[in-house]
Amino acid sequence: MNTVLRHKGWTWGFRSTVLLYFIVLIVLPIIGVYVNSFSEGWSNFVQSIMDPIAWKAVLLTVRLAVIATLINVVLGTMIAWVLTRYRFVGRSFLNSLVDLPFALPTAVGGLMIMLLLGPISAVGKWAESMGFEIVFHQPAIVIAMTFVTFPFVIRAVQPLLEEIDPSEEEASYTMGASKARTFMQVILPSMAPGMISGGMLAFSRGLAEFGAVVLVAGNIPGRTLTASVFIYGEIESDNPTGAAAVSVLLLTLSFLILWLINLVQMRGEDDETTINRTYVCGIYCTADYPARTYFYWRI
Repeated sequence: MNTVLRHKGWTWGFRSTVLLYFIVLIVLPIIGVYVNSFSEGWSNFVQSIMDPIAWKAVLLTVRLAVIATLINVVLGTMIAWVLTRYRFVGRSFLNSLVDLPFALPTAVGGLMIMLLLGPISAVGKWAESMGFEIVFHQPAIVIAMTFVTFPFVIRAVQPLLEEIDPSEEEASYTMGASKARTFMQVILPSMAPGMISGGMLAFSRGLAEFGAVVLVAGNIPGRTLTASVFIYGEIESDNPTGAAAVSVLLLTLSFLILWLINLVQMRGEDDETTINRTYVCGIYCTADYPARTYFYWRI
């Protein structure tokens, strides 16, 4: 078997198959969107993206995706902390529920929001009595984006929490640091790459959400019409060039986000290497007080 795997022809064929798969399913569709957006000239492209309805839809999508991302970063980090640091009955079940938004069709998520928060629900009636509505308004869009992007931050932070060396916290407490200072200066820097990369993935996913949003937004131009729903409307109106122009904006923004994620991950790896080297130096330079020296340098 090893001889077959090491055969140059087999290796070349395997790599070619993977490359072809990647080109056909990812590269060519992306190129097609960019080509179609400029098919009628640069002026038509600018006119399409500067259309007031399109521009407001993009700005609204970005703003609400940022709000949903911030919510997920805060709540996702807290949930990851609880699932990693505490043991309780039902923990495994709750941990499996984190991935539920990945398994459910997004339209089902939108239907769940309508049933729980719509005008005929108890929460919807209470909100209406207080003078505001949730479904068919911007809060419903934020909730839909938050639900769909819920797992990203949790799954990005959990492995980092599990990899934290308990001796780091013990060294901090040995030096007399409080729990708050230990969290801010020892634990939080270790979680930060996961929080940032998970937040960026959640933001990118929120920009593209359609299934859940289209059911709960109301799709009012300038108020609740998001970019993905606008693109769908342009296709239905037989204007693929206008749809492609807005798609190019979202694609370009997604590419920038992916680049930033890779940058954060590379910097996180460099920081981890530096910390490990510092820790080794602390052990071998001061064998009598390794924890004290390490904590001093870590802080």
